[in-house]
Amino acid sequence: MAPRDHARAALTELTRLRHEFGAAPAARKRALLPILDRIRFKTARDVLAVHELLCFMRAYPDDQAILARVERMLAGFERRTDLRRFRSALADSGVAGTAIQYRFFAETTKWLARRWPKQLRIDWDELDESSLLEALIPLLGAYAETPGMEEFDYGLRGWLDLMRGKDETDAVFLIRCLERVVPDSFLHEKIVDVMDLPFVLEPGSDTPSRTHAHLARAPHAFQKTPFAGRPDLRAEIEKPPRSVRAVGPEEGKRLIDLAREAMITRSRDLDVFAYGDPRDVRMVDCGDGLAFVCIGAQPERRLLLESVYGFLTLKNGVPVGYVLTSTLYGSAELAYNVFETFRGAEAAPIYARMLAMTRHLFGCDTFTIVPYQLGGAGNEEGLLSGAWWFYRKLGFEPRDPRTRKLMRAEEARIRRRPAHRSSAATLAKLAEHNMYLSTGPSRSDVMGLLPLPRAGVAVTRALAARFGADRERAEDECERKALGRIGASIMPGWSASEKLAWRRWAPLLTLLPGIESWSLAEKDALIDVVRSKGGRRESDFVRKFDAHTKLRAALATLVRKTKE
Repeated sequence: MAPRDHARAALTELTRLRHEFGAAPAARKRALLPILDRIRFKTARDVLAVHELLCFMRAYPDDQAILARVERMLAGFERRTDLRRFRSALADSGVAGTAIQYRFFAETTKWLARRWPKQLRIDWDELDESSLLEALIPLLGAYAETPGMEEFDYGLRGWLDLMRGKDETDAVFLIRCLERVVPDSFLHEKIVDVMDLPFVLEPGSDTPSRTHAHLARAPHAFQKTPFAGRPDLRAEIEKPPRSVRAVGPEEGKRLIDLAREAMITRSRDLDVFAYGDPRDVRMVDCGDGLAFVCIGAQPERRLLLESVYGFLTLKNGVPVGYVLTSTLYGSAELAYNVFETFRGAEAAPIYARMLAMTRHLFGCDTFTIVPYQLGGAGNEEGLLSGAWWFYRKLGFEPRDPRTRKLMRAEEARIRRRPAHRSSAATLAKLAEHNMYLSTGPSRSDVMGLLPLPRAGVAVTRALAARFGADRERAEDECERKALGRIGASIMPGWSASEKLAWRRWAPLLTLLPGIESWSLAEKDALIDVVRSKGGRRESDFVRKFDAHTKLRAALATLVRKTKE
C-alpha cells in the first residue's frame, strides 16, 4: 500500500474509532496518530478531516499519551505542507493558517481592529452595495478635504486607499473613523449593521483559530468509557454544578476573548459575547472535564426586563459549543448549540448539565425552547436534524393544544411502527410553538407565555400621548414621577450604571399598577431590584425580581391587559 493510501486508511479507521473508548481503542488510536502526523494528504477535504479529528480527540482524550500527541500535532498544524497547499480552499474553516471571511457585528469589527490591525481588511470581492458607505466618505475626513471629494470620483475603494495611513488597512481606517464620527455605540452599531460590510481577517501568528482554541486552566478528565446515553433530565436538573468560581476582570476579559474567537472562527457572532462584561464572568465546573464560561452583558447593553447570559461550553478546555439563556419569572428561554465537530458525542448529557447550571444560577423551575431552536422560523438545519424530537425525548412538550394533538398522533405512529420518522412538513408544524419543561407546578407566568414585549408597547403609547417626539423630557419627567410614586430619591452613592437602570425603568414604573399602596419595605425592595439591573451581576437582578411578589404580579397584570 502506498504511503498516502496507508494514511487515508488510517484516517478512515481513526474517524470510525473517535467515539470508541477503552483499552483496545486507545491502543489503536496511539498507533494511528503518528501515521497522520507523518503523511501529507492530496485533498483539502482530507486535511480538514484530520484537523477535525484532532480537535475532537483533544476534547475527548483517552489518556495522557494520546492528548500529548494530539496537542503536538495541533500546535504545528499550520506548518503542514498540505495545509499550506490548500490554504485558499480551506479559507473560512477556522483552521490555523487560513483566512476568516465574515460580515462581523459592529462591536466585533472594533475588537478585531484593536487586536489584529495588520490582518483585517475589507473583502471587496464580496461587497454587494456600497451607496451608504460612499455617502459617508466625506464625513470621515477633515473638512478641508471636501473640495477634492466633491470634484473627483476615485471610487469608494480609491478614496479609502487615498485617505488611509500607510500603516493602516482599509478596514481599520474605516472602523476607526466611524467610531469617531458616530460615537454613540448604539447608533454606530445600527449604521454598521445596515452597511453589512464583508471583512477578511488574514492569518497571523496569533489570530483566532479553532486549531489552537483551548483554555489550559479549565477542568480536565480522560474519556475511559463510551458516551452516556439519554439522561433522566428531571433528576439531572436537581444536581448542582461541582463549583462556580467568580473571576477577576483580567481573567474575565481573556475568557470573553476566548468566546468571541470561538464564534468568529465558525462564521458566527453573539451580542452577549461581543458586549460581555469582564466583571460578570464566572467559571462553572460541572465535572468530568465539562465546564461553562458564564458571561453577562455590560450594564448599558442589558435588556430592560429579562436577563441574558451567554455560556461558552468547554470540554477539557476545548470550546465545543455555546448556550444563550434569557431568564425571568423563575423561568428560562434557552438556545443550545454544539459545534459541528463535536456533534454525536454528548449533546444530551451536556444539555442536562446546562439545565442544572441554569437552575442553580438563576433559580429557574421552568425551561422553554423557542421555535427557531426546534427547526421552525426558517431554521432549515434544525428542521432536518430532527431537533424537535431531540427535545421531546428529553421530556419537553408543547402547551399549544393543536401542537399537542399532532404530537400525540406522531407518538402513536411511532409506537405502532418504531421505524416511523416524522416528515419535514410535520416537523415544521410541530416547531411552530414553544416547548416547555417544568420541575415544579405548571405556571402561566413564564418566559414564552407571559407577553413581556407588551410592556414596551404600553410605555410607547403612554409617552406618545403625552410627549410625542420629546422623549428626553419624557424620561426626565418619568424619573421624577417614578420617584414620587415610591417616595424616594436617587442616592449620591448610586453608580452610573445604577442611575442608567433607574432612568430606563422609570417610564415603566409610572405605569405599574398599585405601587403607591405597597409597604415601605416593598418599595425599598423595588428600588433594590431596579438598581441591581445596573449592578455587577445581572443574575442578582433576576433573583431579586423573582423574590418580589408584588412587582412580579404588577408587571404581569400590565402586560396581560395591554393590547398588541
